[in-house]
Amino acid sequence: MSDQRFEQIWAPWRLGYVSGEEAKTGGGTKPAWLKLLRGGDPDCFLCCGVVDTRDDVNLVIERSEHAFVVLNRFPYTNGHLLVAPQIHKPRLIDLNEVEQFDIQRLITKYIALLERLVKAEGFNVGLNLGRAAGAGVPGHLHWHIVPRWSGDTNFMPSLAGTRVIPQSLDALWDLLREAITS
Repeated sequence: MSDQRFEQIWAPWRLGYVSGEEAKTGGGTKPAWLKLLRGGDPDCFLCCGVVDTRDDVNLVIERSEHAFVVLNRFPYTNGHLLVAPQIHKPRLIDLNEVEQFDIQRLITKYIALLERLVKAEGFNVGLNLGRAAGAGVPGHLHWHIVPRWSGDTNFMPSLAGTRVIPQSLDALWDLLREAITS
């Protein structure tokens, strides 16, 4: 018998995703006292997160007048963020020009922050429009900001179907919140 040793990768936030338990809530809890914004969906974690003041629980980093930024609870890479309008809107045509500009301003701001804070060398930025396009929350538009690094592919995806994300969501939330409040 060989004496092979295996490293364990600790990723407790993935359990809810794998088991499907967090799919309905996005990981946060939905207090009965939440008063949703006009057109809000009580089953939408974005709608609930934008009105719930417990930003650390909901991983909300920043709110602007018409949009907000939240950590992706099931990230593809370290620093994976979502930028969404505050109001539950499923289609681009539903956004007015002010909302469009506010979202674009936040995307630009957070790309610059992630370049500085996590030393990202590139980004995938985009959205999935509709369930057929892979949208996990098809009723509430949201843009993904996915930081990338040269050579960020490694042996884990090809051998084990696993990605290694080196920073906890709590630590990243703290880092980004400190950066925008200082």
